[in-house]
Amino acid sequence: MSPDPSPAPVNPPRQHDYAPAARRLVSWVLVLGLLATAGYWAWHQSFMVRARTLWELGRMPAPTTLPVPVEGVAAGAVADTFGAPRGVDREHHGVDIFADRGVAVTSATRGVVASVRETGLGGRQVWVVGPGNERHYYAHMDDWTPGLAEGDVVGPGDRLGSVGDTGNARGTPPHLHYGIYTRAGPVDPLPRLRAHAPAPPGPAVAPR
Repeated sequence: MSPDPSPAPVNPPRQHDYAPAARRLVSWVLVLGLLATAGYWAWHQSFMVRARTLWELGRMPAPTTLPVPVEGVAAGAVADTFGAPRGVDREHHGVDIFADRGVAVTSATRGVVASVRETGLGGRQVWVVGPGNERHYYAHMDDWTPGLAEGDVVGPGDRLGSVGDTGNARGTPPHLHYGIYTRAGPVDPLPRLRAHAPAPPGPAVAPR
């Protein structure tokens, strides 16, 4: 009988070198960390205030109460004309707030100015994107606040312009047309204006 063949040599197990993969992982973590730091820094700078405010407004609920956006006018003085016919093919998609020419028109909400322009039926007008991404429409103004521009961030009570009769309101008593537009279309501002009005004082109670 032939002798048993010699056993096959046993190869030692291969040693995996994880160092390159670890270096790549550390490099990616450092890059991502630097990008996150830079993004955080940029997000909180003044040049990002418009984007930051729009992001915050989009996460906020739409307000259920609003101050009257004309200085010195009470909600009880505003007539309910939402949906009233205008001509033969239009409806009134807002409320008319009458006041003397030049009285201040103020923003009803915090928001970002989307447009400052003079065009069409609204004449001199301002559009402001407010909480819940609702668009607030201020029209027929006599003039705008000097320097007001698209992209400006405004707060409740900030002056946008003054009451007038521009656009198709020419020749009528000066007033502000104020409208609110949602993704579903226009909504009546008056219930919110009235809800914001302070409750009348209760009856006096005689001391006992």
